[in-house]
Amino acid sequence: MRASALLLLLGASAPAGQDRPPNIIFILADDLGSAELGCYGQKKIRTPSIDRLAAEGMRFTQVYSGNAVCAPSRCALMTGMHMGHAAVRNNAELKPEGQKPIPDAAVTVAELLKAKGYATGAIGKWGLGPVGSTGDPNKQGFDVFFGFNCQGVAHNYYPTQLWSNDTRVALNNPPFSPRQKLPPDADMNSPATYAKFSA
Repeated sequence: MRASALLLLLGASAPAGQDRPPNIIFILADDLGSAELGCYGQKKIRTPSIDRLAAEGMRFTQVYSGNAVCAPSRCALMTGMHMGHAAVRNNAELKPEGQKPIPDAAVTVAELLKAKGYATGAIGKWGLGPVGSTGDPNKQGFDVFFGFNCQGVAHNYYPTQLWSNDTRVALNNPPFSPRQKLPPDADMNSPATYAKFSA
């Protein structure tokens, strides 16, 4: 399974002569420890773009994941609620695509920033409610959303579709389960063994 990310882009404008609030780029990456980035001391894996963002902006060193799994962690981030109060407490999947939605009454960080004049966007994996539900990112304060609505789809490196706001964008990738196992007699050292896993 690959790491999935959510990138929040938030920008504000100000009238002439007034200080402009800072632009905000917040990157949430599932299954990525802070020690895996150069700006937090990593020496083996190069992350120059993220390192530059950290050098020119702010680094947060006193935070931790809101939960052990994706959707509740995202719910905690978006709403500021801990798991005792959060509406999303597990990765419950809804068919045909999506996770349990955060309720309409939930106040997200995007809604708070929009009230302060920010333009908001989320790119990547959402996983807090399907399109049209109360958890739809466009109903939760984001002007623009592009990416995976469902974390199950995001687990595949070659997804069959993405979402641009409420429009499904079909991709030319065949359905492929990310949980496939190699046959017991597979040669683990042969590139041919992994050919079916590449596009």
